[in-house]
Amino acid sequence: MNCRHCHKALSHVFLDLGSAPPSNAFLSAQDLQARESYFPLKIYVCDNCWLVQTEDHAAAEQLFEADYAYYSSISTSWLDHARRYAEMIIPRLGLGPDSLVMEIAANDGYLLRNFVAAKIPCLGIEPTSGTAAAARELGISIREEFFGSELATQLVGEGMQADLIIGNNVFAHVPDINDFTAGMKEVLKPGGTVTLEFPHLMRLIAECQFDTIYHEHFSYLSLYTVQRIFAAQGLRVFDVEELDTHGGSLRLMGCHDDDARVSSHKIEQLLSREEQSGLRGLQIYRGFQAVTDRVRNDVLAFLTEQQAAGRAVAGYGAAAKGNTLLNYAGVKADLLPYIVDAAPSKQGKFTPGGHIPVLDPEVLRQRRPDYVLILPWNIAAEVTSQHGYIAEWGGKFVVAVPALKVL
Repeated sequence: MNCRHCHKALSHVFLDLGSAPPSNAFLSAQDLQARESYFPLKIYVCDNCWLVQTEDHAAAEQLFEADYAYYSSISTSWLDHARRYAEMIIPRLGLGPDSLVMEIAANDGYLLRNFVAAKIPCLGIEPTSGTAAAARELGISIREEFFGSELATQLVGEGMQADLIIGNNVFAHVPDINDFTAGMKEVLKPGGTVTLEFPHLMRLIAECQFDTIYHEHFSYLSLYTVQRIFAAQGLRVFDVEELDTHGGSLRLMGCHDDDARVSSHKIEQLLSREEQSGLRGLQIYRGFQAVTDRVRNDVLAFLTEQQAAGRAVAGYGAAAKGNTLLNYAGVKADLLPYIVDAAPSKQGKFTPGGHIPVLDPEVLRQRRPDYVLILPWNIAAEVTSQHGYIAEWGGKFVVAVPALKVL
């Protein structure tokens, strides 16, 4: 396999999580009788451009199907994040009724709804039909396709170029990151702005966030590598912001490489910190497997101990990251009998691989578990706030990443 960006042959394994089904491929009761598709989940690092990437196996069309179960609007904290972004970017760029905002991977309209409310024309690109339909119900124009240079050429031919291109948690999801970037370059209006948000590789390693690794994430990104990818297609990063979302993300602001805007001093500062943390050397990548295995072993030990003691454990949040953790640890319904989730799209289904039933959160009040294992640890504060009533019967919350902890 060669690097998806610079095409150098890959030989350095960053992490091997065995084989697993796609982490958002939830199953119906009927599906349990059929064979699941499993793909190796092995991650490599390129020692030339330092792009961290999955081994080539699953195609995007196999991962983002019509019944894709992730709906962004389920999380109230994510809705708040999207609203604050809109309130910041509209005045900063002077967007108005003559502008065009384009979001790639618009999901269920969680973000563009804010631009519709501000009467700013917008277009969402969203390949999964269920979420696309939800966005259309909010009055958002949607193109139900995967984004790349081919679609960008079509849009430009239809007279559409964007003043603002938004890509929240999509840049890591594309198998051909060079073609995707070339598409953004083509459809970006002269003087226009690109903003991308993605989990920061530096935080992933520092905090052992291995459960954010799954097939839908083809790439794991640093500022250094994204700068290289942008530059190869005639784009330039001119500002960067560190966010707390998804366990630690970057928000990059980009433009055409001949844009007059001056680059922020924060770029060089963060590049220096990345280098000091070891992201451009192999040592830090070689030690990650052992740290990951410790977390897996601690989860198994905790669940086994509670089962032996007769204490009940429930899972909260049938998130992709939770499925990565549970499948790597080999956890099935015998150790974790059920997971509750607020998303109706997941309720009544079963997790990929482990076949753990996903139920309505009201079940917690009925079954009164001793422990609730929060799988999407990045929203632990939101979960504990909404479901603090478990303390009424002595219940406690637990997170597993970056280390097992009873809250």
